[in-house]
Amino acid sequence: MNSRRSFLALLTLSSAMASGCAGFSFGGERPPIVFVHGNGDSAALWLTTLWRFESNGWPRERLHAIELPFPLARDDDSKDQPGRSSTAEHMSFLRAEVQKVLQATGASRVVLMGNSRGGNAIRNYILNGGGDATVSHAILGGTPNHGVWAFKGFLDNSEFNGTGPFLTALNAPRNAAGDEVTGPVRWLTIRSDSNDKYAQPDGLWLGKKGTPTNVTYAGPELKGATNVVIPRIDHRETAFSAAAFEAAYRFITGQTPRTLAIEPEATPVLNGRITGLGLNTTDATSGNFASNLPLPGARLDIYAIDSSTGERQGGPVHSRQVGADGVWGPFNARQGVHHEFVISAPGYAITHIYRSPFARSSAIVNLRAERLASADRDLGAVVNFTRPRGYFDASRDRVLLDGGVPGNLPPAGAGIAESKLRLKDATARTVKAEFNGERLSGRTWPAAENHTVTLELTY
Repeated sequence: MNSRRSFLALLTLSSAMASGCAGFSFGGERPPIVFVHGNGDSAALWLTTLWRFESNGWPRERLHAIELPFPLARDDDSKDQPGRSSTAEHMSFLRAEVQKVLQATGASRVVLMGNSRGGNAIRNYILNGGGDATVSHAILGGTPNHGVWAFKGFLDNSEFNGTGPFLTALNAPRNAAGDEVTGPVRWLTIRSDSNDKYAQPDGLWLGKKGTPTNVTYAGPELKGATNVVIPRIDHRETAFSAAAFEAAYRFITGQTPRTLAIEPEATPVLNGRITGLGLNTTDATSGNFASNLPLPGARLDIYAIDSSTGERQGGPVHSRQVGADGVWGPFNARQGVHHEFVISAPGYAITHIYRSPFARSSAIVNLRAERLASADRDLGAVVNFTRPRGYFDASRDRVLLDGGVPGNLPPAGAGIAESKLRLKDATARTVKAEFNGERLSGRTWPAAENHTVTLELTY
């Protein structure tokens, strides 16, 4: 970040701090925060954000990440679509979750923080679902408030079309000044200067290179809100990065966080749910079938592994066949130990997930079983490298997979969050991956025997 950009970011954050805390008193208590994930995502993406709030003294029981059963938006918001949710369903689910949190904590209002599509639900709830009476602060990271595109003739009734009925109604002026938000809720948007794939003037990431989207880099901003710009962050980093946490913390409290680091616990206790795919398909060639529904009957085995080779250090340190709720824990992890999570379930590939050590406890370590794509079943092995809380950018990041730069990584721009290594040789061996100093090692497993491997980054 150059000095001018640093100054502008600091100036904007100071403005957010001054306006965000005005008008509400929490009586010395930390307010409950409800986190709302984005399109196709799960509560698990808020893992590091919750850890940062906890590391700054926020009580764990006042941090709640919701999980929408069908997290993908409909192509046409007005029409049923299997495995997808409407804006009305999304808002209704959020409203019910907020009521649960209010009842559990005894608080009169909550803070809402959302990423991407999660911000659509937050806006809809506050403006149309009674949230103006239950929400003190609304924080929207990378929400496409003016659309991912804004023209007719392409998914006209999508909630992501800036000319569609959903966003047109949300963005209607609320007062004589033309503000797109109203009080008493305090509003903060966090956006990238130019590196958010869903706030681009060109339709490259829509598969329409050369077509103007009629959306600018400032698309996530809202008139009447405090609007923070953080240089070079990507779409997910607008909510899940340390910089986004700092902006949110200042906005809620009016204070600078004591630390941006995640302070480790001696014995992290881990838990979460095993989920599957939303539709009964045998070809998982895209994310279109992702769901957050539990996968009853799935089995999980956890192994401690050698951090440099991915090889197992003895037998399972935790095993469980999950019930109807999909819950796989609790599991007492050891600080600093890398783990392999192995999911076995009928109709799915044996899914091997390699993860970095967990710094703190979490109940949202959700694990998704995968299926092999048809084109991959004749390979020797398949290894997926994924960064759920951000994207890869070759002009900004150090990204390595199996000793080289991933083949699908463009030379610039943060538009790719995963890469697949397709190996012809089935011989078991170590595969290493790295992202800006976070290093993972895993082992290959034979695709012919219905195994798939994921190296999953935490940071």
